Amino acid sequence: MKKINKQISSERAFSIIKKPITTEKSTNLQQYNQYTFLVSKDSNSNEIKQAIENIFKVKVIKINTSITRGKLKSFKGTIGFRNDTKKAIVTLKEGNTIDSSLEIK
Repeated sequence: MKKINKQISSERAFSIIKKPITTEKSTNLQQYNQYTFLVSKDSNSNEIKQAIENIFKVKVIKINTSITRGKLKSFKGTIGFRNDTKKAIVTLKEGNTIDSSLEIK
């Protein structure tokens, strides 16, 4: 059975990729040609791959995603939860790079 990869629009691509994550760990991953992005929770790996390739004009080899559950926090006696977040670690083909100083809006 074949998978059908439906092309996403540029509007959908910009709604999938929220922002790059710039922590010490994600900066160290850049030497291995891996970049980390905060992505929307309803996106899958194929959509993330197409969005990165459309926005940055690079070739993506592999995508790893993880969902971080929101922590329990209290504010002035009221208990609540932080929002769940999803991040994607994107591995690019050798020779491709992404300028990490760019902002996505």
